[in-house]
Amino acid sequence: MNIDLSGRRAVVSGSSQGIGLAIATELARAGAAVVVNGRGEEKTERAAATITDQVPDAEVTAVAADLATAEGAAELRERVPDLDVLVNNLGIFGVRPALEIDDDEWRRYFEVNVLSAVRLTRTYLPGMMERGWGRVLNIASDSAVAIPAEMVHYGMTKTALLAVTRGFAKAAAGSGVTVNSVIVGPTHTPGVETFVGELVGDDLPWDEAERRFMREHRPNSLIQRLIEPAEIGRLIAYLSSDLASATTGGAVRADGGYVDSILP
Repeated sequence: MNIDLSGRRAVVSGSSQGIGLAIATELARAGAAVVVNGRGEEKTERAAATITDQVPDAEVTAVAADLATAEGAAELRERVPDLDVLVNNLGIFGVRPALEIDDDEWRRYFEVNVLSAVRLTRTYLPGMMERGWGRVLNIASDSAVAIPAEMVHYGMTKTALLAVTRGFAKAAAGSGVTVNSVIVGPTHTPGVETFVGELVGDDLPWDEAERRFMREHRPNSLIQRLIEPAEIGRLIAYLSSDLASATTGGAVRADGGYVDSILP
């Protein structure tokens, strides 16, 4: 199976580190011209350099902009008027008891995790439909289906992304554009390392902390380990290609078997 994205341009929001950077790297490895994004210019440029170190022939552009805002989305549109693949990866998460989440925090999570994806999709989907080809991919989470008690607000936003995905897929029906979400399971990123430390203590060696976290807080995982970001990136590269032309409106799982359900 040859995943060839040559001639395609892709934007990955929130791709200066973690899953987003891994996705951008795999898209570049498949031949796409990739736009990496973060809020800080230095960090975003460093991410672009990381990709070219791994994929020397890659065409990588760094766009520093806060895509959780309308102004940031407009700046991206000015720099990148058209694209073929949009990966809405930008997101925030954190631990907070449900009864302590105030209105401002609910709004912040919705604006960053959901509205940013809606805004960028609304910006780029019409052009994809006019050209008769495109891919929109929303990075969701197992938390969309198995709402975690320690971060209900995060789970809510990922559930919303599943609905947003299905709605935009219907808007693009028959156009040659596919719109999908990817349900990502517990993944090994710097942010998750911090999260694990908050839950099981930061005085343990990492291997032990990971095992305890999976055993105590994510026992449903069938692989019984954190997913590596590149494993997510490879699925995104496939869904971004011509090979996935019959997959749209779906919630594709890369969760390590965490969600205990036949369907999402």
